[in-house]
Amino acid sequence: MLISITFLSLIGAKKTDQQTTSVSPAEIGDTVLNFTAKDQYDSLFNLDLVLKNTPIVLVFYRGQWCPYCNKHLSELQDSLELVIQRGATVIAISPEKPEQLMAMEKKSGTTFTLLYDENYKIAKMFGVSFIPDETTVKKYNTFLNADLNSAHENSGTIELPVPATYIINQDHTIRWRHYDPDYKKRASVKDILDNLPIKP
Repeated sequence: MLISITFLSLIGAKKTDQQTTSVSPAEIGDTVLNFTAKDQYDSLFNLDLVLKNTPIVLVFYRGQWCPYCNKHLSELQDSLELVIQRGATVIAISPEKPEQLMAMEKKSGTTFTLLYDENYKIAKMFGVSFIPDETTVKKYNTFLNADLNSAHENSGTIELPVPATYIINQDHTIRWRHYDPDYKKRASVKDILDNLPIKP
C-alpha cells in the first residue's frame, strides 16, 4: 500500500474531513425508499426489484482512486460467496461515472454490482454525503489522481460519501450499519455476516 503511505505522509496522516461533522447518516430501523441508478455496465439498477428476492449489503465508497476503498471492496469480493450463501446481495455505490466504476472493478476484482450515484442522490438519501473543502479536493486530485471534477457529474459542486455499510431488509428497513467518519475504518466481513438475517 505504498500509495496510501505516501499520501498520508503528505497530508499529515489526516483520517477524517472536518466537513463530515455535520453529516447525519440514516439509522437502524429507518425505511429506505426505492431508487434507481446506472451500474458499471450502464444498465439500470432498481432497488425494489432486488429486495423482492434478497436483503442487500449496501456499501458507500469514495472512488477508484481511494486505496482504502480498493482494499475494502477486494475483501468483500474475497468473501462474497459467504455473503451469497447467507442469501444477500452486495451493492457498492460511489459518485463516479460508469467508466470509473469499471476501473474500480479491474482494480479490486469485484464481480458484484457497482452503482453510479449521479448528483449524489443516493448518498444524500442515506445522509452520508458531504462537501470537501478545496484544499482536500486538491490533495486528492494531486496525490491520488482522483480527478474529481471529471469523474463526477459536473453539477458545480463536488461531494463525497463518508464510507458506510448498510444491511437493508427485504421490507426496506435498515437492519444494521457501519458508519465512521474515519475513512480508514470500514465494516469487516465478519460484522456483515454476523448481522445478516438468517436465511430461511
